[in-house]
Amino acid sequence: MRSIIKHIRQSLSWKLSLGILLMAIPIFTLALGILFVQSRNNVKREATKHAASVVNTTMQHISRYMNIVQTATDLTAWDVINNLQPDSLLYYSNYVVAFNSHIDGCSISLEPEVFPQYGRYFSVYTVRETDTVSTVIEEEYEYFDRIWYKPPKQLGEACWAVYYDDESLALVIDGMIASYSKPLYKADSSFIGIISTDLSLIRLSKIITAEKPYDDSYFFMTGDEGRYYLHPDSAQLFTHTIFSDADPDKNADIFALGHQMTTGQQGSMSVRINGEPCIVSYQPVPGTNWSLALVCNERTILHNYNRLAYILFPLIVIGLLFILLFSGFTVAHAIDPLYKLTETLQHIADGQYDEHIERTRHHDVVGRLQNSFAAMQESLSRHVNDIQQMNAEATRRNEELVRASELAKEANRQKSLFIQNVSHQVRTPLNIIMGFAQVLKENKSFLSEEETKGITDMMRHNAMMLERMLLMLSDSSVRGMTEERYANKNEVVFCNDLARVSIDKTRVHYPDLPFRFSTDVTDDFHIHSNRLYLERSIRELLYNAGKYSDGKNIALSINRTYDTVRFIVEDTGPGIAEEDASRLFEMFTKVNDLSEGLGLGLALTKHHIRNLGGDLILDTSYKAGCRFIIELPIGE
Repeated sequence: MRSIIKHIRQSLSWKLSLGILLMAIPIFTLALGILFVQSRNNVKREATKHAASVVNTTMQHISRYMNIVQTATDLTAWDVINNLQPDSLLYYSNYVVAFNSHIDGCSISLEPEVFPQYGRYFSVYTVRETDTVSTVIEEEYEYFDRIWYKPPKQLGEACWAVYYDDESLALVIDGMIASYSKPLYKADSSFIGIISTDLSLIRLSKIITAEKPYDDSYFFMTGDEGRYYLHPDSAQLFTHTIFSDADPDKNADIFALGHQMTTGQQGSMSVRINGEPCIVSYQPVPGTNWSLALVCNERTILHNYNRLAYILFPLIVIGLLFILLFSGFTVAHAIDPLYKLTETLQHIADGQYDEHIERTRHHDVVGRLQNSFAAMQESLSRHVNDIQQMNAEATRRNEELVRASELAKEANRQKSLFIQNVSHQVRTPLNIIMGFAQVLKENKSFLSEEETKGITDMMRHNAMMLERMLLMLSDSSVRGMTEERYANKNEVVFCNDLARVSIDKTRVHYPDLPFRFSTDVTDDFHIHSNRLYLERSIRELLYNAGKYSDGKNIALSINRTYDTVRFIVEDTGPGIAEEDASRLFEMFTKVNDLSEGLGLGLALTKHHIRNLGGDLILDTSYKAGCRFIIELPIGE
């Protein structure tokens, strides 16, 4: 054993082979590891696609059952309105359940005194129990505030609701019900009641869980605020939400999933549930605020794949042994001329100076060694050049450090200027408010009503200026930017209404200025955006128009192109110089440093509009004053 170790120590080929092996081990292991991880990701990707396909198939089944319920309800509602008699209502309620095997219950509940002989309450209900269908006139109870009655009445349209009901009905469907409720109106459009058709959530759960990709995968369904409507743990139904047992700091992925589901999004994501990594595919249920999700445990998905690790380790060992043998043979063959050169050099060292070392044209190790003296000067020259380059690089970096230091000083100066500006801008209205407050306190009895009103108006105007500046500072902060990034951008915004509201709120600042409004769209024209940030943007442009224009021709107009809507604010007056236009939308930049304001208004407005998917444009072709254009996509 010792002789083998000694031979390895003295053998250059074995040393090089071991060096190659030590270098090959991490490369070989890394390559196999990357292959393993990539294959693992492919398995997860395919599992995610399969889970999404299962969710989509299940959603089609749910939609089919829901369409059956909606169709039966809509057709029966017409018959009920045209045959409004107690016996007819019993018949139609029974008919809906008896002739639709997928429907578990149907109730027809009327407004007070529709049938005077029955008093305030009249409600019929039919329920399917195993193989029988039972119809009754319900005992009197206050059903007008129930979730299946009040919302469709208030909305004036049909809607779905999920609820747990174990006491209000003479006959119940296991307590957990998904109900489709449609309001009933007479020919004169007067509301008379609700027809509500029920699906048992137990039946719906069986439909949903009929197809699962893995044995331990499961479905769950959420509704309002992420509340569980379907869940394998029945104790969590209606009492828990997806956020109930989640820690915002430790379970951010659960909160992200809940946000996606409660906002009606569709997709897949990796989430840790009960400490286990899982793939969750989710999809909104059409026509409702529900969302269906399929949970697949990654451990189950990767069970068969993880067994490849037992094959991977022997494969690494065999591969490394093969590399060692192959590299040993190759290195020994490559350095054989070096051994001969070593013998020749040893002869010279022993005094045999007549040994001749010929120059060679080979470029291997021996050839480079033989020609090393000739190349020495070239090597020294290269090293000198390298040193010079290093010195030049050091000089360049020193110059960069000097510039960075100057930029830091400039940034500190800008910070000081901004703090001074904020202090001045806040102090001016604050001093006015405090001064007038002191005047009111000391001279209230000597002031006329008109003077008092003028003082309070001035105090209110300056208070509003303070509020506006504080709102801008909040919006420009990290927290403000974060809140804006995650704000709902899918709200229904009626363009004409938003424009009129923005003008009315701006008039509070400038009650005497004429604001004109024109539009090319109808009052029911709307887009999907965020009303708060869009309104702030329009009001900022109107505020600036009132502040910097001549106050005579301030106009807000709306027009639309093929795929965009444009809010145009224009005025007459001094306008903006061409040299100032390029920096107009920069943070903390003011065209006139002596003017009031923080230099944030237009910069924040442009940021808001871009965050909403549009853009804010200064129309430089308009020369009579200023014209700003907010352009937003119309979308689907």
